[in-house]
Amino acid sequence: MALPFQGPAPDCPLCPRLVRFRTTNRKNFPDWHNGPVASFGEMDATVLIVGLAPGLRGANCTGRPFTGDFAGDLLYATLLKYGLAEGAFGARADDGFRLLRCRVTNAVRCVPPKNRPIGAETAACRPFLTEEIAGLVHLRVIVALGVVAHGAVLAALGLRKSAMKFRHGAMHPLPDGKILADSYHCSRYNTNTGRLTEAMFHAVFAAIVENLPPP
Repeated sequence: MALPFQGPAPDCPLCPRLVRFRTTNRKNFPDWHNGPVASFGEMDATVLIVGLAPGLRGANCTGRPFTGDFAGDLLYATLLKYGLAEGAFGARADDGFRLLRCRVTNAVRCVPPKNRPIGAETAACRPFLTEEIAGLVHLRVIVALGVVAHGAVLAALGLRKSAMKFRHGAMHPLPDGKILADSYHCSRYNTNTGRLTEAMFHAVFAAIVENLPPP
């Protein structure tokens, strides 16, 4: 019997720059989570959403992916709309909000300075993503929020980035029968600039739900 997916330890030492930033944040914000952020959702999920990294005042503070910042407001409202979540999203880890057939994680599990991980940090976190995907036995669709997440998913699956180029709204068939769905990241920057609209984001998840078996 396979062991449950664990993810990185609270004091994961793999990325020196992120360790230094974590140490600083623990001094400056002692009441925050300030550590690798665990995935949100159950291991029986059929949809895995992969973001970039925890936000400083979002998941790094609350300890739950996409919780405490604008990106989470749009993401979780969309999951509610398409039947992939239930409850009231209160932007707190203890708000009782639940995901249904869905799981949310990040390509990099620790908050990076200026919210920008470097390639070595994405590579260091790759084994966690690989293990997580392998453990999701009912997984049908992987959603990549942004170019970095898209590349991280392909690398975690042992596929070349050149095989499937990132394109918002694309539904890439994977060799094992799963689908890799691309969307621009639901960050405030993308929505404020009009690169991503609510309608564009909703269209991605409408297509995803169409590719899922009945609940």
